[in-house]
Amino acid sequence: MTTPTTPTTPSTPTIIRPPFTLDSARQKVRFAEDAWNSRDPQRVALAYTPDSQWRNRGEHIVGRDAIEQFLTRKWRRELDYRLVKELWGCRENRCAVRFQYEYHDDTGNWFRAYGNELWEFDDAGLMRRREASINEIPIRPEDRRFFWPLSAPRPTDHPGIPDIF
Repeated sequence: MTTPTTPTTPSTPTIIRPPFTLDSARQKVRFAEDAWNSRDPQRVALAYTPDSQWRNRGEHIVGRDAIEQFLTRKWRRELDYRLVKELWGCRENRCAVRFQYEYHDDTGNWFRAYGNELWEFDDAGLMRRREASINEIPIRPEDRRFFWPLSAPRPTDHPGIPDIF
């Protein structure tokens, strides 16, 4: 018996393959958002090629194992992490994405990060290159915008970036 593929299954990264349409690219972005909001480094890392190359701020990361280690460190520091992504543009096997996320540190200080990512995919639909530029600012707890259950996907009725910018 075959189980339908859902955004929470490991095979999700490869069900949408290039060349992308606007709709398939939007779906790919939402799958990525849902995976990152799970805060499960292994699940997120499965969306990348084994030799994937990342630039995240000033850090260069190569390989799925290194990505998983990076995300494990990230989510130990960035507590109550919630992320919203939006497709900015796409062509063939590349996507430009903007995002915002909020988290607090271990002393209770809240932050909002704003960023842009450039993605490049292989023929199987795995990301082989990710370049992320990110800026963050401190925010007051009452200025938070993202309120949904922790480690869960953003609800479909929760505003996206165009509605909260």
